[in-house]
Amino acid sequence: MTHVLVMAKSPVAGRVKTRLCPPCTPAEAAALAAAALADTLDAVKACGAERRIVALDGAPGPWLPPGFEVVPQYGDNFADRLAHAWAAAGGPGVQIGMDTPQVQAHDLDAALAALDGAGAALGHAADGGWWAIALRGPDPRAFAGVPMSRDDTGRRQHARLRSMGLDVALLPTLIDMDTAADLPDIAAAAPGTRTVRLARRLGLLDPVPAA
Repeated sequence: MTHVLVMAKSPVAGRVKTRLCPPCTPAEAAALAAAALADTLDAVKACGAERRIVALDGAPGPWLPPGFEVVPQYGDNFADRLAHAWAAAGGPGVQIGMDTPQVQAHDLDAALAALDGAGAALGHAADGGWWAIALRGPDPRAFAGVPMSRDDTGRRQHARLRSMGLDVALLPTLIDMDTAADLPDIAAAAPGTRTVRLARRLGLLDPVPAA
C-alpha cells in the first residue's frame, strides 16, 4: 500500500516557525504554521495514496482531519526521526513536511508515480534543502550521514540515495516557508490557500487588488 508521510510539529506558539519572528509574533507564526499544515493535509487527502500518515512532534489538535494515522516522532536528531518515521510507515511512499503549503495532490501523485521507473524521487527546495522524498520502502541507510537544515542538504541527500545504487527521479523544486521573504513566491503559486489568505490578513503580503 502506498502512503504519504507528513513530518509535522504541533503548531504551538514559540515552538514552530520561529524564523518568521519578526515580523510575526510567536502566536502569528504558530497560526501560519497551522494554516500551512492544514493546506498540506488537504493536498494529502486529495491524492491517490492508500494511507495518510502524520509523524508528529507534539499532540494532535483540531487541525488533524479524519482518515490520518498518527505516529510519534522520536530520535536524537532529525535524520533519526526521518528514519524512524519511515520504519513506522513501511512500504512505498512519499514523505513531505509542513513547510510547502503550495503543494498540490498532483505533486504527490507524481512523486509516487516516479517510483515505477526509479528507486527513489527527490524534490529539492530552493534554499538548498529538500521538500519531498519518495522511496520504495524504509531503508536505514537513506538518511544516515546526511546533515539536515543546511544549504547543501538536498545535494547531499541526492548523493546519499545514489550511493545506495538508486536511480533518483527529480521532482519540481519548491520554496519552503521559512521566513516572511518566502511568502510572495508561495502566494504566486497558491493564492487561494489558507496560508496566503492569513498572510494577507497579517499584512505580510500586499492585499489582492480590487477588480
